[in-house]
Amino acid sequence: MAGSMNHILFFGFGFSAEALTRRLDPAQWRITGTSRSEDGVDRLRARGVNGICFDALNDIPGDVTHVVSSVPPGDSGDPVLLRFGAALQRHAHSLTWAAYLSTTGVYGDHGGAWIDEATALTPNTERGRRRLAAEEAWLRLHRLNGLPLHIFRLAGIYGPGRNQLETVLDGSAKRIIKEGQVFSRIHVDDIAGILLASMARPHPGTAYNVADDDPCPPQDVVERAAELLGKPVPPAIAFADAELSPMARSFYADSKRVANRRVKEELGYRFLYPSFREGLAALLPGAGKPQ
Repeated sequence: MAGSMNHILFFGFGFSAEALTRRLDPAQWRITGTSRSEDGVDRLRARGVNGICFDALNDIPGDVTHVVSSVPPGDSGDPVLLRFGAALQRHAHSLTWAAYLSTTGVYGDHGGAWIDEATALTPNTERGRRRLAAEEAWLRLHRLNGLPLHIFRLAGIYGPGRNQLETVLDGSAKRIIKEGQVFSRIHVDDIAGILLASMARPHPGTAYNVADDDPCPPQDVVERAAELLGKPVPPAIAFADAELSPMARSFYADSKRVANRRVKEELGYRFLYPSFREGLAALLPGAGKPQ
């Protein structure tokens, strides 16, 4: 990626896009991000990103080399493909690398068993089914038009400002117990690292699980956060009695352990935070990041 300037276009500039942007050398990268609102565009520009309103962008700039979409699908499909599908077809062969950020929800429930990228995609929530349909639509651009697409199925994301240390401190942490429930998770800086590793070793058409080494019951993370802060561990709440939003409750419909062997073997990636233990410790005030 050395030499001529690269230009990365983010459809949706959220938590993962911010983390990746922090890792990109501004001497080698031009960074463009979309937002649905003018306020969002202003915030992007304040960060040094070339912000543009999603609905005002008529085409993909001709010098774009890399594309990342993290926009979730809606009732009528993937908003990026609905608006820019034809543009992606036209630009497919001029792009070096493209990524669609999906979710491990496309695998559905596996009763706490280990799954990998060869596991059947059997989503059991509406959100998971929409994600799978979006994945398939993006992959059609790869198969039919040569888009250099990579699918990244993200586990539960945490990182600076979005983690159980924060919820323990503000009193909103809940230690919800559902027998047999296991989640996988991923630190946002490891998402950025895996995306960079894929850029360095592109393999279009491939899907990657993006999860750390240590899936566990969600209450374990809350307990560890409280211990690190020296705070009382929140009381246990049975899942049946927990006051959760429909979105939060839907996450408990899936229980599985997500294997990450492919990112290690094919991309040579070494995790900064192999488990939530290292990840939470590094998020403590004054903690240093791993080298």
